[in-house]
Amino acid sequence: MSNFVDHVQITAKAGNGGNGSASFHREKFVLNGGPDGGDGGNGGDILLYADVNMHTLLDFRFRSKYTAKNGEDGAANRCTGKRGEDLIIKVPVGTVVRDAETDRILADMDQPGETRILLKGGKGGWGNQHFATPTRQAPNFAKPGVKTEIRTLKLELKTIADVGLVGYPNVGKSSILRAVTSAKPKVGNYHFTTLTPNLGIVRRFGKDIVLADIPGLIEGAADGAGLGHDFLRHVERTRLLLHVVDISGSEGRDPVDDLDNINSELDRYGNLSEIPQIIVCNKMDLPGAEENWNRMKMLAESMDCPAFPVSAVTGAGFDELLDETARILETLPPPLHYQEEEEPEPAKDPDEFRIIFDGAVYEVAGPGMERLIGSVNFDDPESLNWFHKTLRRLGVIDSLREAGAKEGSTVRIADMEFDFVE
Repeated sequence: MSNFVDHVQITAKAGNGGNGSASFHREKFVLNGGPDGGDGGNGGDILLYADVNMHTLLDFRFRSKYTAKNGEDGAANRCTGKRGEDLIIKVPVGTVVRDAETDRILADMDQPGETRILLKGGKGGWGNQHFATPTRQAPNFAKPGVKTEIRTLKLELKTIADVGLVGYPNVGKSSILRAVTSAKPKVGNYHFTTLTPNLGIVRRFGKDIVLADIPGLIEGAADGAGLGHDFLRHVERTRLLLHVVDISGSEGRDPVDDLDNINSELDRYGNLSEIPQIIVCNKMDLPGAEENWNRMKMLAESMDCPAFPVSAVTGAGFDELLDETARILETLPPPLHYQEEEEPEPAKDPDEFRIIFDGAVYEVAGPGMERLIGSVNFDDPESLNWFHKTLRRLGVIDSLREAGAKEGSTVRIADMEFDFVE
């Protein structure tokens, strides 16, 4: 298994809210103490943390399920349950989190050290102290905590760099990164030596410039050929591209054709060719380079694109290239930030329900109904009376009547069945 992983799928669940307590004050010489049930604690949140020490999503291949702690139940003497402990998920800087079902962007962790809440824990339920009224002075029921749902999430790492080095395999991108920064990527005279994006930093005019060597781009990359489909995502945030070509044609290819082919792939993958470019003509120390350089220089002028002849072996030409790189970066906007997307539709009413009739039983379905059932003490007349009044207030009784329910019809709510009573 490769140590570099840049897209994974995980499941996450915030903590459930604790249940409220149904208890009554007990004290010597106090005959009938009032209700003193405490509220349940809120469930723990799921948080994301952008960790500068992480550079891959590999850890998520070994652990893919994340659950925050539930809130504790309330207790007597108005004691509120302990809040569930939050769960912090560390991700590399540049990780974009999407909802796997809707593909909606939930977070873009592009700032080092940034922490944000991804999923909120469920609220704790009310204790019976909240249900006391002048006419109901001893409520023997409480409210359960809100249960949270399991969410499936897609994590995608998009490298954050000022400058991206792109081009065919074996044109010298890694050698250039080694020549101008302290990065030490693997270098070899065969295709796909580089299997992961490598980062390096060069200081110019008192400012640091982050360079990324983007591997695997060949003709057909946008369709998944070579390694391109896996790594084109790492070009998206770069503000400037150094398009490296083998100006000597040592691999038997025409550098002008190489330039056109890679730009076509960038354009097919989300219009990446719109990112400003500098053409870097490497291997100027080899035979045939000078002739091709004259052709490339004319093409670059027609494209209104700067071009520089360099040699990663001799180190020639890099001062001029880096000066121009720093100058252009000063004129460009900051790296792309993926905005969080709003819910496609308003959140559903927590009390929303629907009536389902299977020919024999009328079922009242909805998450609010399950929570309501959990609130009822069916051995207590006052609790049953409150339950029936709540059904009327929510419109359940009227909806059942409109659906055809008659006196004595069987009604099911959650796992409980009742006779319909007008």
